[in-house]
Amino acid sequence: MVKLIHTLADHGDDVNCCAFSFSLLATCSLDKTIRLYSLRDFTELPHSPLKFHTYAVHCCCFSPSGHILASCSTDGTTVLWNTENGQMLAVMEQPSGSPVRVCQFSPDSTCLASGAADGTVVLWNAQSYKLYRWRTRSSVFSTGIMWSGLPSQNLDCFFYPYLRSVDKSVIVYDTNTENILHTLTQHTRYVTTCAFAPNTLLLATGSMDKTVNIWQFDLETLCQARRTEHQLKQFTEDWSEEDVSTWLCAQDLKDLVGIFKMNNIDGKELLNLTKESLADDLKIESLGLRSKVLRKIEELRTKVKSLSSGIPDEFICPITRELMKDPVIASDGYSYEKEAMENWISKKKRTSPMTNLVLPSAVLTPNRTLKMAINRWLETHQK
Repeated sequence: MVKLIHTLADHGDDVNCCAFSFSLLATCSLDKTIRLYSLRDFTELPHSPLKFHTYAVHCCCFSPSGHILASCSTDGTTVLWNTENGQMLAVMEQPSGSPVRVCQFSPDSTCLASGAADGTVVLWNAQSYKLYRWRTRSSVFSTGIMWSGLPSQNLDCFFYPYLRSVDKSVIVYDTNTENILHTLTQHTRYVTTCAFAPNTLLLATGSMDKTVNIWQFDLETLCQARRTEHQLKQFTEDWSEEDVSTWLCAQDLKDLVGIFKMNNIDGKELLNLTKESLADDLKIESLGLRSKVLRKIEELRTKVKSLSSGIPDEFICPITRELMKDPVIASDGYSYEKEAMENWISKKKRTSPMTNLVLPSAVLTPNRTLKMAINRWLETHQK
């Protein structure tokens, strides 16, 4: 599942780009500003907004360390900023004077590339702020630069057409199967940009409606994005200690991250934890906290077991994560176990369990086609 957890509405015009570092979110806009937000609570930093550009800011990006932010504009400049205090470090002018549409740091932070509307691409030394070299490509309204690898001087960039979601939606795909995982439809005008956070399950989307939406994915989305049930189980067992820490934070158990790291708890260790090991080995004294951890681990085991059992995912209720017996179609277009969905609607706000958007109707329609398919599958696999 994915849910909208925050909406930023500080820009005065279209949002053109958003970018994450490990602790910050940056956004830029036609309103000529760049804004910085803390990922802890999405509050704007004291030195934000950053102002220098005299025309629209098209792109912003963090250096790999997150200490420097680059922004580029129709005014033909690329600016480097200190993210800790908002100080402007350098102003680099595109030699051709053409509007700069995109900028990107090299993987080792030593260089920065900027691409302009006339097809010129400039490679800058990110330490001395001097021009290293530049070349002219075909005149394309560009939005992408890719580094081929190190050393940084081996710049290889490519351009692709400027893309917008004119239907106001954001679609999340599984890149392995090309299946659609989620369709996000909260924006009221064209979607212009999106970015995934590097170390948390967050997605930022920006739009011509002047807002940036922050979406949070849960473990289920990660599981859903695995090509096969076997890969899912292997993925969970192969979690690193950092993956376990991410999972703890997602379960509102971030206070235990230090204890789990101290005891080198990885995915395999996590699945094997018991009430005895939580008390005796990890020294978690609170009975209530131990119970919560065990409950979350059992939920994880159940999900892994159900998804690795060979049951087609479309036969499993998104709410109960169990094989459906009486599937119904809700007004969000998804199928659920009838009893589970009725309980969901009666106990919670009338929102979709899959999209977190308001359900247009509470009517549940029997999905007879799916029920027949499930029954056929059961007949085949219970022989």
